[in-house]
Amino acid sequence: MLTRWNPNRRLVSLPNEIDRFFSNWGYNAENTDCVWAPTVDVVESDKNFELVADVPGLKKEDIHIAIEDGYLTLSGEKKQEKEEDGKNYHRVERSYGKFERSFRLPKEVDAEAIKANYKNGVLRVEIPKTEKVQPKQIAIS
Repeated sequence: MLTRWNPNRRLVSLPNEIDRFFSNWGYNAENTDCVWAPTVDVVESDKNFELVADVPGLKKEDIHIAIEDGYLTLSGEKKQEKEEDGKNYHRVERSYGKFERSFRLPKEVDAEAIKANYKNGVLRVEIPKTEKVQPKQIAIS
């Protein structure tokens, strides 16, 4: 039996491969009740790291930031607006429900000095760096 070669065969499994690759990186959709995840930019400068997350439609009281075991976790819940009687929705594309994103922090950050700011649906988390500890040089006599 001959099987016809299909150059696109590997592309069909690509989404599954991507999901498998990221499943151990802090977000596993199968083991959480989170419905959506905000998009996040991670930026590094000489003095700090900055996380910039899009979380439109939330109040700052609905967003939680926690640090535990070397991870910074953003979480919260976006409540769905109440449906009014007599309205028929033809399309609903906005995400609602719980969200969570976790990021491993490098060792050279000052966790006590982290600051967060929320304005116009954008959360900015500033994570200051500490000075890198230089290895101690030992003279040989």
